[in-house]
Amino acid sequence: MTARPIDPLLTAIAGGVRLIELGHPFFTGMPCSPNHPGFRMTLIRRHGDMKRLDGGSAANEIIVTGGHVGTHIDALSHVSHDGLLHGGADAAEAQLGGEFTVHGAENLPGLLRRGVLLDVAAVHGVETLPPGYGVTADDLERAAERAGTEPGAGEVALIRTGWARLFGDATAYLGRESGVPGATVEAAEWLAARGVVATGADTTAYERIRPGAGHAVLPVHRVLLVEAGIFIIEHLNLEELAEAGLHEFAFLLAPLRIRGGTGSPVRPLAAVTT
Repeated sequence: MTARPIDPLLTAIAGGVRLIELGHPFFTGMPCSPNHPGFRMTLIRRHGDMKRLDGGSAANEIIVTGGHVGTHIDALSHVSHDGLLHGGADAAEAQLGGEFTVHGAENLPGLLRRGVLLDVAAVHGVETLPPGYGVTADDLERAAERAGTEPGAGEVALIRTGWARLFGDATAYLGRESGVPGATVEAAEWLAARGVVATGADTTAYERIRPGAGHAVLPVHRVLLVEAGIFIIEHLNLEELAEAGLHEFAFLLAPLRIRGGTGSPVRPLAAVTT
């Protein structure tokens, strides 16, 4: 039998790979944007409710959630502007029948790409950026310089504000009155100019939320989803990645293929060799 050449990726995996969680666990009562129904999980069958003849028993749960709750990715159907989705698709027509016939979540790609951490909080020498702070293109430039690399075409850019440190305090994390840091339009344009396939942040909306303003407008979603066709990942937890000093890594993500949906819960991972 002729020996097949060994895939370099399999060789790297055989040498040892460390996986770093980039998301939060899902649980009842977790922080959730006021624009979306929250996550709920309960056991619908408990051990002992039904016993099999051999003494075995099983438990299972029921889960109710919105598609944009917890760590998740936005499909291109999530946001429209002036009635149009990415590529000029008519949003009203595309959503007839209760599910999107264009840009539905079943089209979200699985990702195994180079990821780059843009640690803006570290650039400013703080654990968390101030509430309502607008991350600028200059912030991303400085974060890329600090990392010694910047994201390129087809890659994934993750912006750290440090806000995941507040996830245990829903009031502070959601920042309805105090505000939430996030990308500005110029930061989104900086990312779009580099041709990234996806970008994410450790906040509820990716956007800058000014104090007391709430989610009134989503200009960054317009630039990324509608104009550039770049997927957005929200509610990330980038603390372990930052603490490990990792600025580039293999980024793994597999969305649920929800036909006609506008987003999907995800479990993103960073992979590095050990």
